[in-house]
This record gives sequence, structure tokens and C-alpha cells, in this order.
Amino acid sequence: MRGFFRISATAVFAIASAASALAQTRLVDTFTDWYFYSHEGSGERVCFAASAPQSSEPAGINREPAYFYISAWPKEGVRTELSVKIGYQFKEGSEAKVTIGNETFTMFTHEDRAFVNNPIEELKLLEAMKRGSTMVVEGVTEQGTTTRDTFSLMGVMKAVQNLTSQCG
Repeated sequence: MRGFFRISATAVFAIASAASALAQTRLVDTFTDWYFYSHEGSGERVCFAASAPQSSEPAGINREPAYFYISAWPKEGVRTELSVKIGYQFKEGSEAKVTIGNETFTMFTHEDRAFVNNPIEELKLLEAMKRGSTMVVEGVTEQGTTTRDTFSLMGVMKAVQNLTSQCG
């Protein structure tokens, strides 16, 4: 797990860097509810597909926008890393739960992000996303409030196809 966490820590930095440089990030294409972006800088290309939730509960909670990402860093050999930026600080030591149909997956949390701990489970989650129509991400804030974000999966298969063909 230590090796994987180091990769994920790199992923957190790369996603944060890509997100903070959003003005320099280029929207390549839109696939229904998923957006495919490319960012080139410092001799490295980063690509990601992203989607915002269609609904969030409870209403009125103080938080930044949430996004689910599928990211690729060809230079590091990362092709489809799944993560969520939830828009608030997760409760320390908590896990996020992702549900698609009758399948449930867990993600480890770090600050305001969550990742799949096991690469095999990550592939299973990605396949479930391709088959599903909606995905629910549940998490717990630092204050102990449980949140529930519902994402559309319409267009995710095309976004992943483009991610792996154009940035793989």
C-alpha cells in the first residue's frame, strides 16, 4: 500500500495542479455529462475526464463544487486513475462509498479527495461505471455530516475511450 499511496499522492498533486491551472487546461470534447480535458506543461501531458454531480445532499451544506475524475499521466504510466474531489475535508480515517446499481466500492480519503486503494477494484469500478447510468458517492465531512452526490454516467464510456486513445 505504501507504493500505491505514493502514486496517489503524486496523483493528488497532479490533479490539484491541473485544476489550479484550469485556465490553461483545454476542453477537448464533451460526451453528454462527461468532459474530456488536456493540459500540457513542463514537458508533461495530463488528461482527464470529469463530471460534476447532478444532485447533492444534504442541500445547503457549505462546500466547494465536487467532481469525479478519470485521469491519465502517460509519462508516469497512469492510464485511468479514478478519484473524487468532494468539495470539503473528509473526516479523518473515513472512507467514501461509491454505489452503481447493486455494486458498492470503497475509496480511501485524503483531505478533500478519495481514491480506490486496490488497482483490481479500480478496474472493477471503471467497468461498473461504463455499464451503469448513475453513480452515488457518499462521504462524511470533518463535522460528521454524511453527504450523497449522484453523478450521471451518460457519456463516461466515450470519455474513457478518448482518454485512453488520445492520452494513453
